[in-house]
Amino acid sequence: MCTRILWNTNDVAVTVARCMDWQVSDEPELWFVPRGTERRGAQDAASAHWTSRYGSIVTSMWGMGTVDGINDRGLGVHALYLDPEDVSFPDDDGRPAVANAMWVQYLLDNYATVAEAVADIDRVRITSPTFRGIQLGIHIALEDAFGDSAVIEPLDGELVVHHGREFTVMSNSPTLDKQLENLARFRPFGGELPPPGDITSSDRFVRAAYFLHYLPAPENVEEAVAGVFQLIANVSVPYGAPYSTGDVYPTWWRAGADLTDRVYYFGSTRSPNIFWVCLDDLADISEVRKLDPRELTLVGDQTAHLEPSTLAYGVDAEAVATP
Repeated sequence: MCTRILWNTNDVAVTVARCMDWQVSDEPELWFVPRGTERRGAQDAASAHWTSRYGSIVTSMWGMGTVDGINDRGLGVHALYLDPEDVSFPDDDGRPAVANAMWVQYLLDNYATVAEAVADIDRVRITSPTFRGIQLGIHIALEDAFGDSAVIEPLDGELVVHHGREFTVMSNSPTLDKQLENLARFRPFGGELPPPGDITSSDRFVRAAYFLHYLPAPENVEEAVAGVFQLIANVSVPYGAPYSTGDVYPTWWRAGADLTDRVYYFGSTRSPNIFWVCLDDLADISEVRKLDPRELTLVGDQTAHLEPSTLAYGVDAEAVATP
């Protein structure tokens, strides 16, 4: 149910793509959040408060927080589902709290590089409020314009960090260390098995790594972006395709970014089109702006079509219950 692929080995641009797979639509909205925006990370008195240092273009989920995006320094952050039984968030220890739904936005607002974010990882405590009656387990992938990467997973009450350019693929459960152990069974990663073709998280992880390994060098930025979008389409889940349990978690949308040039791309799987927003062109904008990414006619550069809006999403949304 979601995959992220980072291409940081070509000489043209650092590009990334991810897909969003869920039983029902996550009702995405696209937001521009300017520098200087006041935010808070949770609903209780222990909430972290901050003012965004960087502008960002982000995708929200169910109006409760940020699930994906990039900032104006070329940092990309993505939240993917991790089974709740694999997840254990830190206990209350007096640090200011950030709800998991606001974790992506907190990182985009405050850090320019993966190294900065990793060095400051314990500054706040990540919490897991219930929403829509469920606990949502997540893990986070980060990358920056220099090609650095990290995967952060809340395990056994701590944030476990895998930091390095080699962490280019992420999917859902199991945890990253087990995904990498499984990957070693396949060629060309140490084993002899051919790439698998199922839609399970482990098979998508292997398939993403396999095709990324063989992706030919791009001749231009367009090819660098198209390359990761081709790969993310390969591991997307078509509508109606069931898992072995019979449950259906199709891909609702795919997003990507050229982190070198700070351009964010988005495509609804209900539409044949892809559109993009150029973050540099919003540098002088001081107001929040918004776009409905599910509009089927959107194609090409939509930067000028973001409309002024109030900041109407986050942990204040009714969908999120008090921790």
